[in-house]
Amino acid sequence: MIAVLQRVNHATVRVAGQAVGEIGTGLLILLGVGKGDVREDADRLAAKIAACRIFCDEAGKMNRSLADIGGGALVVSNFTLLADYSHGNRPSYFDAAQPLEADDLYRYFCDVLRPRVATLATGEFGADMKISMEADGPVTITMDSKILKEGRR
Repeated sequence: MIAVLQRVNHATVRVAGQAVGEIGTGLLILLGVGKGDVREDADRLAAKIAACRIFCDEAGKMNRSLADIGGGALVVSNFTLLADYSHGNRPSYFDAAQPLEADDLYRYFCDVLRPRVATLATGEFGADMKISMEADGPVTITMDSKILKEGRR
């Protein structure tokens, strides 16, 4: 399971022109579910994201977590994070989980993260979504549940 975290002042996701998810200060989280990902991956990733100290304290140091600042999370499914671009010029997505499995783990991830953040909003799984945001920093971090499991980084 791969997540791209973007620290934002605000973010909105729209489907067919209608806002379906919106947050103020917090994280826009693009979430990709891969083949072989399980609930433990979602548990590990949600815990790390909620506790990751990437928000500034009074001294301007990144010393506060999403939970510390009472921030929101906008979670958007994104299978393209699992792209294999090693051969040719057209990425393949064979490493992405099948839609039913991915949707289940996406929803589970959101359920695990929800009690750890002030507000949780989502996109619409499988929809053509338009995202607008105001990046803060910018601060952008990628996380991989397999790296967390192995204890690297």
